[in-house]
Amino acid sequence: MNDDDLLRYSRQIMLEQIDIAGQERLLAGRALVVGAGGLGSPVALYLAAAGVGRLTLADADEVELSNLQRQIAHGQADIGRNKAASAREAALALNPGCEVATLTSHLEGEALTRAVGEADVVLDCTDRFSSRYAINAACRAAGVPLVSGAAIRFSGQLAVFDPRDPECPCYACLYPPGGDDEELRCAENGVVAPLVGLIGCFQALEAIKLLSGAGTPHGGLSTFDGLTGQWRHFRVPKDPACPVCG
Repeated sequence: MNDDDLLRYSRQIMLEQIDIAGQERLLAGRALVVGAGGLGSPVALYLAAAGVGRLTLADADEVELSNLQRQIAHGQADIGRNKAASAREAALALNPGCEVATLTSHLEGEALTRAVGEADVVLDCTDRFSSRYAINAACRAAGVPLVSGAAIRFSGQLAVFDPRDPECPCYACLYPPGGDDEELRCAENGVVAPLVGLIGCFQALEAIKLLSGAGTPHGGLSTFDGLTGQWRHFRVPKDPACPVCG
């Protein structure tokens, strides 16, 4: 780190859990953010600001007017632009020293496997079960920690799945494929604007902890009720019959 870096990250460096060694690990860290919408916007901005060395932002969608209510990485002038490209510009405006790559096609198959394999942590900021299952399977296969977030209406959830821990479950343990869970998406059900920011910020925090070595990664599943302001925490056991990690 040079003098400018020491000044830029000084408020983190003074934290004993991070210090210079943790900040250097952040600067060397590689994060893959899948989805640059409501959750991915605060994730991308905070990871760039905190000094994560390389961000890869993946999103095939374009910015629409209805996104601007909550997707804070994008502005009015970005309507019609690819979301990953727009979020990249916003992240670099905060920290031009961060390397930000974009993947502007739907991330699946071999491309998903390659992108996950090049990351130290993956943040799932998507809103489809099919994408979440694919990302989870790729992270399990590559041994890369996964930080999963979701937000709908006034409800949010956060979970961290770390395949390096043999006792840690995976996303498919929590939501078995082929289950009866209804897929809820903002486009059909709505979402209050700050909720995605709150969950996205917690995702970014967990990624920073994982990359820097600070604190203890979040365990289990946490859900947030925006109407009451209450968090609930659940222990999720590993499913011996899980088709992904069992």
